[in-house]
Amino acid sequence: MTVISAPAILVSAETGADSGIVGPGAVVVEDGSIVDVVDHVPKSAADHVQLPTGLLSAGMIDLQINGCFGVDFANASAEDWTSVRRQLVQTGVTTFLPTLITTAIEDLVKQLNDVAGQVNASGPPGSARALGVHLEGPFLSPLRAGAHDPGLMSDPEDSILDQLLADGRDALVSLVTLAPERAGSAAAIRRLCAAGIVVSVGHTDAIGEQVSSAADAGASMVTHIFNAQRGLHHREPGVPGIGLTDPRFRVGLIADFHHVDPEVIKLTFAAAPGRVVLVTDAVAAAGMPPGTNTLGNDTTVVVGPDQPPRRVDGTLAGSTLTLDQAVRNVVALGISRDMALRAATQVPAQALGRTDLGVLTPGAIADIVWWDHSLAVREVWVGGVRASQQ
Repeated sequence: MTVISAPAILVSAETGADSGIVGPGAVVVEDGSIVDVVDHVPKSAADHVQLPTGLLSAGMIDLQINGCFGVDFANASAEDWTSVRRQLVQTGVTTFLPTLITTAIEDLVKQLNDVAGQVNASGPPGSARALGVHLEGPFLSPLRAGAHDPGLMSDPEDSILDQLLADGRDALVSLVTLAPERAGSAAAIRRLCAAGIVVSVGHTDAIGEQVSSAADAGASMVTHIFNAQRGLHHREPGVPGIGLTDPRFRVGLIADFHHVDPEVIKLTFAAAPGRVVLVTDAVAAAGMPPGTNTLGNDTTVVVGPDQPPRRVDGTLAGSTLTLDQAVRNVVALGISRDMALRAATQVPAQALGRTDLGVLTPGAIADIVWWDHSLAVREVWVGGVRASQQ
């Protein structure tokens, strides 16, 4: 049994604490799970990690990450995966969904098969875990293609879903982004949701009514709100208008100050409190020097000094954001630490229907992050294993 104590702890919203941040307190860990959370520092324990400053939160969860540290998940080797898992955890991310973008169906099936072996592997102890796969495409709108190849987009026909989800891949895929205006999307949403797959509206030119209909069919997220989607208009709410006002949706947000203006970030948190999911949409260039990288199979991405990744035509192509920096960016705008941290922990866990992740509460997996007073990540535990010890 291990006791980890700190001056402040972000507890589950269900505990009834107004701010969610209490302290001092301690988290009691046994066999990789949290067995107790107490509002005091125990006087003695056989294995007591007593942190003198800072804040404890649950481990962060990134639902949209294409790659990082020079690795793209679409073509990563086993060694690449090990490297990414070990580096990603140092940013406070303990769980992530490797994201695969639009490509030819046969290539996407191959990528899924390649990724499956790594997702199902446990990885080195104390390193970030891949929970499943996020398919961002190919069921998208060419009118809102972003960095995706519009020539490879398609309707979500049963025959294509059969190929993607066959041979156990339905259990591998956790999240699918699609454009609800495409033919057959309502049936596809119902099929995906019935298989336990979360559906997110994204890369879409849908009007508000179509977005609401997607929620009726079971869609429950919006992918990187305001980006690659029909915008908000005072006579047509578009995707953001429905995403921000319909409580059935949680909204993904890239808070790098390039994809969304800081004032609009504040508006998003104000309009959808408790429903914002911070994501990075990071690409292989994240954590690397400026230069040229790839996204997916063959999209060339150029990153200049202090600039986001772009295709050669200037289109934004993911980000170089890390999730801990996203939290710091949001807090710098005046959003509370409580709300910012929940947007990277508890809310994404809720989006996936996971009650054992994203919270410091008895019964949850012991994924824990120690933040200092400036919200820099100091230490991370994954399943109770201290990352720095590995």
